[in-house]
Parts: sequence; structure tokens; C-alpha cells
Amino acid sequence: MEQHSIIIYILLAIVITNLIRVLPMAFIKGQISNRFVRSFLYYVPYVTLAVMTFPDMVMATPTPLPGVIALLAGITAAWFRMGLFPVAAICTIIVYVLSLFGVS
Repeated sequence: MEQHSIIIYILLAIVITNLIRVLPMAFIKGQISNRFVRSFLYYVPYVTLAVMTFPDMVMATPTPLPGVIALLAGITAAWFRMGLFPVAAICTIIVYVLSLFGVS
């Protein structure tokens, strides 16, 4: 790959990333009062995090079963309003123990 094309790709990525961040601030002046839009914007970070981590949770082990069991345990722990750290610790411990005993 040529040096100038790498620089063009990097500059293009910078411009697009900044446009995504600057355009909403440029066009939305006041507080958002639409209930649907506020709810949508509230849940976007959670959905993004879930979409990025879900496949890795299931596929991080040699077989998907320990990951799926840990995922279900994490959902159950989150349902009972446990925090992020306890849920992550529970999932990690479950995957470790199941992998230690060779559950597949």
C-alpha cells in the first residue's frame, strides 16, 4: 500500500469521526424535548456495548457453552440490580470454573 493512500485514509477517518461528533452539536441548539429521541439516545451506549461484547462473550472459550452459561448468569445478576463489577466478576468466575472442569 502506498504511503499517500494511508495518509488519505487516516485523514478521511478523522474527518468522518469529527463530523459525527460536531454535526449534532451544530444543528441541535436547545435541550431535546422529544421523549422518544431522549430515550433512544439514553440507550445507545448500552446497545453499542452489548453488540460489541456479546459475540466475544460466547466465542472467547473453546466451546460456546461456558460463555452462554456465563451470559445467562450475568443477565440474571443484572436483573437483580447488581452492579457492573459484580456481574463481570460472576461471569468471569463462571467461565473460569466451567473451563477448569472441562464443560463443553
